[in-house]
Amino acid sequence: MTTNSDLLHRRNQAVARGVANMHNLYADHAENAEIWDVEGKRYIDFAGGIGVLNTGHRHPKVMAAVQAQMERYTHTCFQVMPYEPYVALAERLNQLAPGDAPKKSLFLTTGAEAVENAVKIARAYTGRPAIIAFNGGYHGRTVMTLGLTGKVAPYKVGFGPFPAEIYHVPFPIAVHGISSEQSLAALQTLFKADVEPERVAAIIIEPVQGEGGFYVAPNEFLRQLRALCDQHGILLIADEVQAGAGRTGKVFAMEHSGVVPDLTTLAKSIAGGFPISAVVGRADIMDSVGPGGLGGTYAGSPLGCAAALAVLDVFEDERILQRSLELGERLQGRLRQMAQRFSCIGDVRGLGSMVAMELFKNDSARTPDPDLTKALVVAAAERGLILLSCGMYGNTIRVLVPITGSNELIDEGLDIMESCLASLTAA
Repeated sequence: MTTNSDLLHRRNQAVARGVANMHNLYADHAENAEIWDVEGKRYIDFAGGIGVLNTGHRHPKVMAAVQAQMERYTHTCFQVMPYEPYVALAERLNQLAPGDAPKKSLFLTTGAEAVENAVKIARAYTGRPAIIAFNGGYHGRTVMTLGLTGKVAPYKVGFGPFPAEIYHVPFPIAVHGISSEQSLAALQTLFKADVEPERVAAIIIEPVQGEGGFYVAPNEFLRQLRALCDQHGILLIADEVQAGAGRTGKVFAMEHSGVVPDLTTLAKSIAGGFPISAVVGRADIMDSVGPGGLGGTYAGSPLGCAAALAVLDVFEDERILQRSLELGERLQGRLRQMAQRFSCIGDVRGLGSMVAMELFKNDSARTPDPDLTKALVVAAAERGLILLSCGMYGNTIRVLVPITGSNELIDEGLDIMESCLASLTAA
């Protein structure tokens, strides 16, 4: 039998050191919200492939759609010989995207690729070079998207210089003393000190920060940001690579605020585990780029398009959006109960089923506790629960369990989490 240690040895000999692994466990098979490793041990999956599996591992309708597509063709390159699934998916997303203006869509392969193309489109439409992003935001691993990303370690270390005309301002995080007013004031200071608004093509924001710590942008802040963009002719880009596709109880997380972005990026869960990403936006903005200016060899893969169409069907057939809201209430309710028991839990937050808890040391300064967070991830895995940490300080546990997971399974996972916290804080 192949073991985890055997594969770890082979991995260390063959795979680049820069590709990190959170666990030295190797998957053998998975179903819905459970994974089994090569040694036959079963795990409850609270990571969901980092938010890719909102509809679960191997959803039958998604698998059937991809299998049917594989029987027809797997690749032609949309720019060479186009195909209906690409067009059909664009029609569906254009209809679902917030706002009354006509929409158009572009499909790519990764979230970073979607963000890069959103920047290209924004610059083409406005004729301006500068982009403003937020501290703690995560937008990808390419050089451009690393420049936009507002967290240095481990993503940006040693990879500079990054593209010019990228600026960062604080994201409003009440638990760390950053108000919406302070964030908006920082934007005004930026306009006075570093770049005039007439040079800014776009402001990009995650409505709920992903890797940054699951901090939810306040609705009023988003509304004021929209007004600021309108005042200066700046485009608003919503990066919904992690927060989109039903995770927050809406297809698009921005729907909660009523704010309509000019461009939105999607990836991760939009295709239930198959690679595809998208830029969806106002038709006049999307059409500002001439023919040949957008695309990619694998962009909008037929398999990814078929999977994404099936995912959207599952959303409707299985009431995934309502289930996401119910799941979020269940998760936050249980974590708040734990917070009453464990003083190290300093904050519980989320939107829909995009839920997190933040761990602090037991001191008056509310010092982030990344060591306890890391220990919890390790201890949980030993007991059969896969967790993810995140955040600027590495002290946040984020929950991205498949929305399709049963209440019984999710409660079992939460029981493991609570048991691990009890053991780790007993001293």
